[in-house]
Amino acid sequence: MGTKERMINAMGEEIALRKDHLTHVDTLYFGGGTPSLLSSSELRTLFHQLHTHFTLSNTIEITLEANPDDITTENLLLWKSLGINRLSIGCQTFDDETLFRLNRIHKAETSLAAFDLARKNGFDNISIDLMFGLPGQTEELWQQDLQRACSLRPEHISAYGLTIEPKTVFGSQVAKGTLIVPSENTQANFYETMMTTLELQGYDQYEISNFCLPGFPSRHNSSYWEQEIYLGIGPSAHSFDGERRMWNPSNNMAYIKAIEEGKVAYSTEVLSTVDRTHEYILTAIRTKKGLSLSKLINQFQYPKIKLLETVQLMQKFDWITQSDDEIHLTASGKLLADEITLKFFLH
Repeated sequence: MGTKERMINAMGEEIALRKDHLTHVDTLYFGGGTPSLLSSSELRTLFHQLHTHFTLSNTIEITLEANPDDITTENLLLWKSLGINRLSIGCQTFDDETLFRLNRIHKAETSLAAFDLARKNGFDNISIDLMFGLPGQTEELWQQDLQRACSLRPEHISAYGLTIEPKTVFGSQVAKGTLIVPSENTQANFYETMMTTLELQGYDQYEISNFCLPGFPSRHNSSYWEQEIYLGIGPSAHSFDGERRMWNPSNNMAYIKAIEEGKVAYSTEVLSTVDRTHEYILTAIRTKKGLSLSKLINQFQYPKIKLLETVQLMQKFDWITQSDDEIHLTASGKLLADEITLKFFLH
């Protein structure tokens, strides 16, 4: 039995072993890698296990992350037949030279053709991923990416800045000066351009990195930000049961071996009150809904004096606004979300 087959079997077994984690499923998300590479039989195996062990909502949102070059008529028909009703297409950029520098094998025309093909095959809820701060990316190229994305009129756009980790190929190249990425100021300009452009095109920024047309926020992602119970299946997958955080090993063979031996594959951390407070701050402050002051005080026993002092400090710098019970990040505050979050943390 090959490694891929063992992996699918292990994931199917994990679904069965963890059937009591959730009583009802409103969203499914096939992501974390290249799920669009799964064959018909592999996908059907996983869906069979899901239908066998969980109660799936009649209005469930099922998202599949797909590489542009995996989007074919045959695959689209398969995905539709399984109930997949939302696609997330990893376009990243529509500039071929930048795609080449990112070691992406698809080209811009592949992304455009894939989107058009998905539309023609009945997918009416499509998200596309974009990235900014890429090697060689200029403000002009970023504006072109945004305009091209808007011309497609996807229901959802996720846009993230490129993160360069030190111990990676890109990190090494940046350190040596052989790879040039836009400065922090330039990336801040990219972000501001994105917010302005997408707002003018009718997209609602319901979370720092996520924009949607009215009625099309990602229900799956929203469940994370609202701290609902969720279950992750497979290597590196994370889960939350309301009190505990769980995570599977990232090593494929370690994951497979644990499942095949009938062991619990995941590690567990019980969240303290402070941990849960910080998780709420971290997730809520990123959203359009904002951070509830009364929830911090009443549910998490957040110190009132600390809260008042932090809110006043953030308002002084024009990083947040307050509307009744909620505080929200301003446009400038969104550029400093991580730093602002730390200011609210209890130390």
